[in-house]
Amino acid sequence: MPFGPGPADRTVLARVMGQVAQGDKQAFSALYEALAPLVFGIVIKVVRDRAQSEEVAQEVMIDLWRQAARYRPDAGSVTTWAATIAHRRAVDRVRSAQASADRERAQAAREHRTAFDEVAEQVEIRLDSEQVRRCLRGLTELQRQAVTLAYYRGLSYREVAEVLRTPLATVKTRMRDGLIRLRDCMGVTT
Repeated sequence: MPFGPGPADRTVLARVMGQVAQGDKQAFSALYEALAPLVFGIVIKVVRDRAQSEEVAQEVMIDLWRQAARYRPDAGSVTTWAATIAHRRAVDRVRSAQASADRERAQAAREHRTAFDEVAEQVEIRLDSEQVRRCLRGLTELQRQAVTLAYYRGLSYREVAEVLRTPLATVKTRMRDGLIRLRDCMGVTT
């Protein structure tokens, strides 16, 4: 039962929609035949992917079956109502796909940035370590030994003095002077 754009066809479609609302499967079959090309045409213009458009058009036709009782002839024609549902569904699909793509891009960017940050951090640590070693070479032997024992082995002033067999006051002075020289060499400002 093909339908055209004429007023008589609008009345027939409205009657068919009423039968669909009552659960008439044959009426739905006629409605499907009449509206599926229109629905698909609207959807494919928005979605632009044939497979997804077919899927969305099917969803729209199912919506028409389920929501047939909500159709009000005084609010507009069946084709206008179907076209509105089709357009909304198509736009929802495009927005959903866009949101999904945006989430994937954001996740990929976070993963990429994390990997870059880890590499940058490792490079920075390596460069800092190299600079510390260079600056340590600029200290006197006693300063270098005292600082190394205190900061790399975690010894206290007293323990450093015992290991180096040097008076505690001398170790404290050498460490203070060594740390000042390291600070200056590393370019640290206070």
